[in-house]
Amino acid sequence: MNIAVILAGGTGIRLEKSLPKQFFKVAGKMVIEHAVDAFERNELIDEIAIVINKHYLFMVEDMIIKNEWKKVKRVLIGGEERYHSSLAAVNAYNELKDANLIFHDAARPLISQRIINDVVKAMYNYHAVDVAINSADTIIEIENDIITAIPERIKMRRGQTPQGFRQEIISKAYELALKDKDFKATDDCGVVKKYLPEEKIYVVNGEEVNMKLTYPEDTYLLDKLFQLRSVEIQNIQLSTASLSDKVLVVFGGSYGIGKSIVDLGKLNGIRVYSFSRSENNVDISDMDSVKNALEKVYQIEHKIDFIINTAGVLYKEPLETMKYENIMDSINVNYTGMINIALASLPYFKKSKGRILFFTSSSYTRGRAFYSIYSSSKAATVNFVQAISQEWETLGIKVNCMNPERTQTPMRIKNFGNEPENTLLKPETVALRCIQTLLSDYTGQVIDVRL
Repeated sequence: MNIAVILAGGTGIRLEKSLPKQFFKVAGKMVIEHAVDAFERNELIDEIAIVINKHYLFMVEDMIIKNEWKKVKRVLIGGEERYHSSLAAVNAYNELKDANLIFHDAARPLISQRIINDVVKAMYNYHAVDVAINSADTIIEIENDIITAIPERIKMRRGQTPQGFRQEIISKAYELALKDKDFKATDDCGVVKKYLPEEKIYVVNGEEVNMKLTYPEDTYLLDKLFQLRSVEIQNIQLSTASLSDKVLVVFGGSYGIGKSIVDLGKLNGIRVYSFSRSENNVDISDMDSVKNALEKVYQIEHKIDFIINTAGVLYKEPLETMKYENIMDSINVNYTGMINIALASLPYFKKSKGRILFFTSSSYTRGRAFYSIYSSSKAATVNFVQAISQEWETLGIKVNCMNPERTQTPMRIKNFGNEPENTLLKPETVALRCIQTLLSDYTGQVIDVRL
């Protein structure tokens, strides 16, 4: 039996925040939720236990219900030191001597399925397993600020979690450790290594992205790493059988990426409705226009499952020479239009627990000369998506943002001229990623689409 133990008993002192780090929001969910999700969906894990500080027990109980985790069987109370949390799980499963306890830091939300699988499989042959990565830096040992040793870098590893143990082995190690008046522990492998030195500890290769949230700046890095990891949506298969009962509304569906989404949706059995200024005089900068469009769809279908907004305008010229009406048109379509669609969709999504996609561009990370209004509105799009994904999380509504690389669209050709085709994304590729994202459980994320 493989039991994942999520260690979440820390108080997050180094982050100097009112809530411990495991409750920080990253990519639309709390850090601990990402960690538990990974073990919940792993086929080799039979059960999950969460070890938590008693003051936050109610938060964990709420998230178990909200996330509908089926494998979480126990919520245990940890202590002041990290090893107290591990010991709580060891004692809780004292009757299961042959069980594998797989300890994982709740503050490592990017744990991969590959690492979990490798740890579990390694436990077929070993009773103790660690996870580590190579050290890119030279490690030095010091005393009183003086170097005392420089170990060979090739032999050095940086430890991560999960760490796996046969229950009877980790239990025996702690039994011996607690008899030692000088006992100190930073991780569970260290306990086994010191008190059961004859026990071989196998090391599984970790990953750089399996980082631990420790300092405030780590939250920004984790957000970006989640974006890079979003390529996992490419594995989601489109099925006409599962999509035939879905209703999709596409704003800006008359050309470019929007048209490709409409075509792909219809090809896969989705009931698709397209709106744009050129196609049927629907202007997303006008709230009444958006409301009327959605109400027409609802009157026909009696529900709306998905909404994608691809509508946008780009005026490429210096701000000084831009016509004021073009400035306002860019703001009204690219920013106000997004807000209008979000607000107008809410009554329908409350019923369907729907999913909505907006579009940003690579310019959101840094303002670009000659299209300041466009790039700043795309930065606002990302911020807006991250904000409302949290606001609407309890409603079951998923909100994400697509970030395609340069794509071969009429708007791009108009502003940048003809470019080599092999340097541009095809709109059909972006369309596929959009449908796959709608079918994923992601929320609050920027989905990068690359060549």
